[in-house]
Amino acid sequence: MGRLEDALRARRDSGGHAFVPYVTGGYPGVDAGLLHRLAAAGADAIEIGIPFSDPVMDGGVIQEASAEALRAGVRPGDVLATIREAAIEAPVAVMTYVNPVVRHGISSFLDEAVAAGVAGVIVPDLPVDESSELGRESAARGVDAVLLAAPGTREERMAEIGRRSRGFVYCVATYGVTGARDRVEGTAGVVVAALRPHTDLPLLVGVGIGTPAQAAEVCAFADGAVVGSALMHRIVGGDVEGAIQLASAFRRAIPS
Repeated sequence: MGRLEDALRARRDSGGHAFVPYVTGGYPGVDAGLLHRLAAAGADAIEIGIPFSDPVMDGGVIQEASAEALRAGVRPGDVLATIREAAIEAPVAVMTYVNPVVRHGISSFLDEAVAAGVAGVIVPDLPVDESSELGRESAARGVDAVLLAAPGTREERMAEIGRRSRGFVYCVATYGVTGARDRVEGTAGVVVAALRPHTDLPLLVGVGIGTPAQAAEVCAFADGAVVGSALMHRIVGGDVEGAIQLASAFRRAIPS
């Protein structure tokens, strides 16, 4: 069990629910100080994106943030340097896509991530049946390789995702890309219910959670919430203080 899984299990086993904010690494204002402030706002873990030119899972807000970071010349090592500089107690998971990981070399990428203090890695376009090498190399370094489960996934694949994932299972709440929605889709509960028989890992819901009330709603059936676009919307709009205030509001709304 890695540090990410240990922290999320500890929250769940104490009767609480986890809050995991996401921010796009390399975007102006997403620095070591911001990671410290998110941790102080009550984040159980922090997910930080490594920008990529074809972010197939991400909606408009995070696409915009990633594109801006890339235009400024941000590279994966720059995001890792921010994590290293922050050196926060809360575990940090990096989220990126399979192309930059494979191009860099899985072992080399993970070695650099470990040196920066990364506790988890999320690669949403890596299917479970192609995740063996990442899972094996991550486990050898004490890094939790988190897999995603989406609506419409067959039961046998749900079982495989539950078996292979580490840290937590990222339960995708809805069909489509990231971005705040007006309501929690019923598919969120379906994904969580389908996974429960197959894993004891914490099950966290993400994609489409736009308000603290929605986060509290998903915690009625899940073990926590991942929140990204709602926070990045404020950061992209130049309101870092508003993003921190919103993170605090999410933490207060999520049963702890």
